[in-house]
Amino acid sequence: MAPYESDDSTSAGESDDLRAGRRKAARYVVPVAVVGVAAATIGLVPALADSGDPNLPKISAQQLIEKIAKSDVQQMSGTVKISTDLGLPDLGGLESSLASGATRGSGDGSSADPSAKLTELATGTHTVRVAADGPDRQKLSLLENAAEYSLIHNGKDVWGYDSRSNSVYHSTGHDSADARKKQEQAPATPDQLAKEALKAVDGTTSVSVQGTAQVAGRDAYRLVIKPKDTGSTVGQITVAVDAKTGLPLKFTLTPASGGAAVIDAGFTQISFARPAASTFDFKTPKGAKVTEDKGHENGSLKGDGRHGAPGKDLGKGMPGKNLGKGPGGMNVIGQGWDSIATFDTGGKGVPSGSEAGGQFGGFLDSLGDKVTGKFGSGTVFKTRLINALVTDDGKVYVGAVDKDALVKAANAG
Repeated sequence: MAPYESDDSTSAGESDDLRAGRRKAARYVVPVAVVGVAAATIGLVPALADSGDPNLPKISAQQLIEKIAKSDVQQMSGTVKISTDLGLPDLGGLESSLASGATRGSGDGSSADPSAKLTELATGTHTVRVAADGPDRQKLSLLENAAEYSLIHNGKDVWGYDSRSNSVYHSTGHDSADARKKQEQAPATPDQLAKEALKAVDGTTSVSVQGTAQVAGRDAYRLVIKPKDTGSTVGQITVAVDAKTGLPLKFTLTPASGGAAVIDAGFTQISFARPAASTFDFKTPKGAKVTEDKGHENGSLKGDGRHGAPGKDLGKGMPGKNLGKGPGGMNVIGQGWDSIATFDTGGKGVPSGSEAGGQFGGFLDSLGDKVTGKFGSGTVFKTRLINALVTDDGKVYVGAVDKDALVKAANAG
């Protein structure tokens, strides 16, 4: 790719190079249920809390992006704090039951199944401990009040354990690569989040290096990614990149509407020493209920084998070129950060709160705005980042855009 200009922002020629390398990946996951609108935004993070501005050699945005791409940290352990503020109402735990119900049709229903458990990262503040020793051993532990959820990949085996319910999920891949695919359920580290965001970099994006920071005791560069499109709900993404290893240490997404960041994910402690082999051992606790995976992939995100590095196969489950297998077939309207993904559920739209009734009905009423247009009528479900229009005849339009953009797309469609 051509080098960046002196101000480190993309030019027309450079954007063509960036687009050629990253255009195939989408900017967000299309939700298969309304609650998925929140879960999908995990891939995206408050302004960096700098603890000093280290004096580092000058680097261009292009060089820093390449440094991230070449980062190959094989052994590490650390603690990550993740805070998510999508502007959702307090659901009193309802979001967990909704997520579990949405995945139960394709999953096994176990509370230890990572495809349901890790959706909890979509709301609130969480502490996650991570460890990795090469491509065949990773561990992620979600610390909760008086409880812990652990997801362990060791060779061909993937174990999920929920201490609260004393439940175990077990999956055995045909090979280690298959096991890794099942283990990588949701982006949970700054590395994963940053590499997903960089797939969105193209001619509609401004990229620059804006100073330095210190995160978890490490000197880092601050990479800032901004949409050029005015209709996007994304304000900017800021990534703190370790100056020595190129590993993203902190990831921040601030909404265009201002205020607190939508999500803040950053290491509070990190070590690049090799974790003890016992870190990745798992022994089924006495009396635990064990659920064996039956060969499905639970919608897992696929990776390239390195810790926290989503691979090129990830795009196959997102809006893009090969989406004919999705519900009703998925398509993308428009370009850049204003693009909108659409698909047809083939059924009726989301019921109103009165029709749904109970706690779920209140959830729908708190999120939805009724809208009308040439397309007919429907409901817009909104967060501070991702908005979705579900028409009464079952069509879905979703994107990091405002309500007017969704209605316009539905009218054109």
